Amino acid sequence: MSLFDFILFFVYIFIFYLVFYWRRRRYKDPLLRKYQKHGFWIKVFSSLAYSMFVLYLSPGDTTGLFFPEGYNIYKLILKDPSNLDLLFIQGKDFDQALLANIANLGYFSEESNYLVSKIVAALSFITFGKFLVINLFFSMISFTGVWRLFRFFYEQYPDMHKQFAIGILYLPTFVFWSSGILKDPLCTGAMGWITYALYAIFIKRKNILANIIIFLLFSYLLVVLKVYIIVSYLPFFIMFLLLQNVTLIRNKAMKAFIVLGFIVGSMAGFLTITQTMQKALGNFAAEGMVKTIKTYQVNFENQADIASSNFSLGVEFDGTAQSLLRIAPAAVVATLYRPFLWESKKPSTFLSSLESLAIMLLTIYTIFRVGLRRIVSTIIKKPIVMYCLLYSLMFSLFVGATTLNFGTLVRYKIPGLPFYVIAMFLLLYFNRKPKKMPAGTDGQTELT
Repeated sequence: MSLFDFILFFVYIFIFYLVFYWRRRRYKDPLLRKYQKHGFWIKVFSSLAYSMFVLYLSPGDTTGLFFPEGYNIYKLILKDPSNLDLLFIQGKDFDQALLANIANLGYFSEESNYLVSKIVAALSFITFGKFLVINLFFSMISFTGVWRLFRFFYEQYPDMHKQFAIGILYLPTFVFWSSGILKDPLCTGAMGWITYALYAIFIKRKNILANIIIFLLFSYLLVVLKVYIIVSYLPFFIMFLLLQNVTLIRNKAMKAFIVLGFIVGSMAGFLTITQTMQKALGNFAAEGMVKTIKTYQVNFENQADIASSNFSLGVEFDGTAQSLLRIAPAAVVATLYRPFLWESKKPSTFLSSLESLAIMLLTIYTIFRVGLRRIVSTIIKKPIVMYCLLYSLMFSLFVGATTLNFGTLVRYKIPGLPFYVIAMFLLLYFNRKPKKMPAGTDGQTELT
């Protein structure tokens, strides 16, 4: 990297700062202004830290695939404008002879890999193809959605702003791995935009057409990048939206009718989606899911001699649905609480193990502070807790079952971590010692 890289990096920091500052001035709530400013600077420094990490400590997909191939597409277009169609074709149609590195042969057959490289190529036209600046763009893309996610939770319970900031804006691995040229920043950003768009459509009932477009756009992005995220996330969030509306209905018969209708409709919808998305789901399709998990586990085991960060769940998996249920506890524990301190052999996994330890201690504290009976009762009574906890546990199951390498696990698990942490905070919040409150308030506020 040259001096120009750093100069341009700081120029774009200033530009992004002006954009977010303009937006921040429109917030009447001083807490929103404070957290937006904090979140912005955290993402800026995290982007720089991530860039240094992948350049000098742990090269990976960012420096080996996404950036060099995206930059190569950018140079091909500059050399011959007719190559502009490379930004619009599918990865399977890309001429492998044009690759910057022959070692990347076959990677573009996975459309998600090609999409990230195309985004890098497109951004190169306004960043002169500078690595630091493109990383900053990916970090800011993530932040726009992450900020929407924070606002969604904040608008439910404003007095929990500190807890939501910890779970979303300040969570170390969530921030770090969503701050560079990877699929993860795009996915975390998309999740936030999808969440707030659906919330605005069905709860706030504002800007419905614009939010429908936002929902469709970012849903498509998630389907291409990591379809299993949207397939595991949407049902639980839609369930929350429905149950939240049900709580506004006082007629018990009507409530029961709506809940039953949702259950029946969900079952029918699940069967329909499973059939129509069989091809789109690929490895995560219903019939092949357990076989795929077994394949992933065998692949990781076969690479044990060259991958010192591989690990075992300690439970034998034979490829059947029954054994999937048996490994569920170990898989969830692996995602949420591992690597343990003594299992960390690299700086990146050691930092993640400290965070995992903190999450484990938070879980233990919540269990003893609240009690199992009240935890179950709160999950049943509070749709927001049910949504956060069920999604994070289901997501943890499949990530933990398919990812038997700590280096990969610490990155793959980030879409579920904020929701699990928030679920713990919500359980503590709903079971705190009661305080005297003015009549007619319930602790939940909808902001405009």
